[in-house]
Amino acid sequence: MRVVLAVFFFYALSFGQTSEKLFECTKIFQDRKSELLVELERIDEEKQALEALKTATEELLKKKKNNLDLREEEVDKKLKEVSAKEASVKKMLEENKQTLKKLQSLKMSKIAQTVGQILAKMSPKKASKLTTLLAN
Repeated sequence: MRVVLAVFFFYALSFGQTSEKLFECTKIFQDRKSELLVELERIDEEKQALEALKTATEELLKKKKNNLDLREEEVDKKLKEVSAKEASVKKMLEENKQTLKKLQSLKMSKIAQTVGQILAKMSPKKASKLTTLLAN
């Protein structure tokens, strides 16, 4: 009977330690669970903050792209205007050159007529010398 009592006592003692160990483990797991929940909540808040930052950044980039597109359109428009004005100036320059050539031609023609009238009134010898000088 002593043996049975000793076994029973040992068994009761072991059971007490086991339940105490189980209680200790449960407490550790509960504490760790609450720590993990706090950490998950912090991570979730950071994730939401990052999402908000991402959205704000995307919006800012869209606005900047739209602004850049508008400015690019303005630059293209001004470039077309400058090109058109350049073409107009080149056309006017060419017309002015043609007009200048016509005026010079008319002037030379008028001078030639005047010189011709003067040469007709000169002696043939002097007219020949003057014609040679003018030709050179």
